[in-house]
Amino acid sequence: MSTRTSKVVLRELELPQEFEDLTGLIQNDLKVIVSALGQRAEERLLLSPRQIQQLRRTLWNSLAETINKAVEPLSVECR
Repeated sequence: MSTRTSKVVLRELELPQEFEDLTGLIQNDLKVIVSALGQRAEERLLLSPRQIQQLRRTLWNSLAETINKAVEPLSVECR
């Protein structure tokens, strides 16, 4: 039996300098949101561990991308 190692890539928050001090706070909020939604999906949809991991990864990446795009225009460089 061969083991397959795959690197899990999670999108990073890329906040402008004006919001850098909020990175940790927002990451913690994202962890809670992803965890709560993943747990609910696991309970209600009876997902496999692989499906749950994929759901959590997709949720994290989508939410982080949305936040990055939303705050990008708020940078001093864009003004």
